[in-house]
Amino acid sequence: MTAVPNMPAFADPDSAARPLHVVAQDSLQAWLDAQPPQWAAWLRDGAFGAGLGELALLPGMDGGAVVGAVVGLGDARARARQRFGLAKSVSALPAGNWEFVGLPAPLATEAALGWLLAQYRFDRYKPANRVWPALKCPDGVDEAQVIAMARGEFLTRDLINTPAQDLGPAELEAAFVALAERHGAAVQVVSGAALETDFPMVHAVGKGSDRAPRIMSLRWGQSGPSLTLVGKGVCFDTGGLNLKPSSGMQLMKKDMGGAATVMGLAQMIMELNLPLRLRVIVPAVENSVSGRAMRPKDILKSRKGLTVEVNDTDAEGRLVLADALAWACEESPEVLISMATLTGAARVAVGPDLAPYYTDDAAMAGALEDGARAGADPVWRLPFHDAYESVIEPGIADLDNAPGYGFAGSITAALFLRRFADHPRYMHFDIYGHTPSDAPARPKGGVGQGARALLLALPQMLGL
Repeated sequence: MTAVPNMPAFADPDSAARPLHVVAQDSLQAWLDAQPPQWAAWLRDGAFGAGLGELALLPGMDGGAVVGAVVGLGDARARARQRFGLAKSVSALPAGNWEFVGLPAPLATEAALGWLLAQYRFDRYKPANRVWPALKCPDGVDEAQVIAMARGEFLTRDLINTPAQDLGPAELEAAFVALAERHGAAVQVVSGAALETDFPMVHAVGKGSDRAPRIMSLRWGQSGPSLTLVGKGVCFDTGGLNLKPSSGMQLMKKDMGGAATVMGLAQMIMELNLPLRLRVIVPAVENSVSGRAMRPKDILKSRKGLTVEVNDTDAEGRLVLADALAWACEESPEVLISMATLTGAARVAVGPDLAPYYTDDAAMAGALEDGARAGADPVWRLPFHDAYESVIEPGIADLDNAPGYGFAGSITAALFLRRFADHPRYMHFDIYGHTPSDAPARPKGGVGQGARALLLALPQMLGL
């Protein structure tokens, strides 16, 4: 089990540090002209071009030890195309303390956050003893906020990257409890007969596995506006009796990415001690194949009382979220947010780098977009398109979990969830939770999406 996030941090602000000069392509020549001739010649001979993230070490004047470095800022087009470009330099720098010199103030927060995120490695099964270079936090950066965002992201990545053999429902519960204990939060866990009675769709999805299903609730904060986060915790998804092909199962350890992301966001909120009342709900199941597993065409009764025809046992995530959302709405939180690795249709629509989201609240959407820009955490709004409501109504039950419509799969899934959320300030994310190849500050593997955007949007959403 992995429960405690790594602890990224900045260098002591009073410590000595070597300079890391930041130079844009259009100002490279002027910068070189202002440097000692030995450095200018060194960089020209090495064909340093100040491309985004391009790094050159600077030797002492006697040709000895490295006394500094220069990193390229590229141009505006390169920066628009690649987040955290400066973070490419982190792995190539020698250990020790560094500080940016010449970093434009508008880029300082992204650069500082990228530096911390670039140090993440999932080393549980292949330990590494790398000593990373340390950065002095740039002026004007909210150090506590950036550290909290990095620590929350590290927790999310650790959870998603852990294989299902070591992260089933019980282990996810243990990580959930550990998160609560670190911050003095209260936890409630429902399982067994009570789960079958009170959360019948969570039970129906998880009953096919030998690893018992459960639903967890965390509560933190005594005053302020109320926020409830709901995350899909399907620890592994075989597809059930509608069995996935081998290729479709390769990444299914990440099917609890929604739970991991709301847990990472909760870590950020609690570490920063935001003035709100937080609740986090995670239904934790494994969707397995056995004689006990739910069957296609079964009709389930939900916690809310709505009946659901199961037309695909591989559309299980919306079933467990439905009961969780109904539970959340019984307390009428001021803002309700769900996150899930829910549909392949969302990946087809926007790819792996964007977090698509749904809401009927324009003010919430505007706050989120502002937060996404500030947190280098891109999102994209998709519509709760009412014209597709009839698609999710099968005729012999109130709802269909997998309509054979052939179009708009992410939208119809979101509409299904909205039937259970029944909340005017509801927002749903259909995330991917995985970086398919190494990118600056995002090594291949599990990744949080939307959490930083939400953290930075909360003051506006909740009037903090």
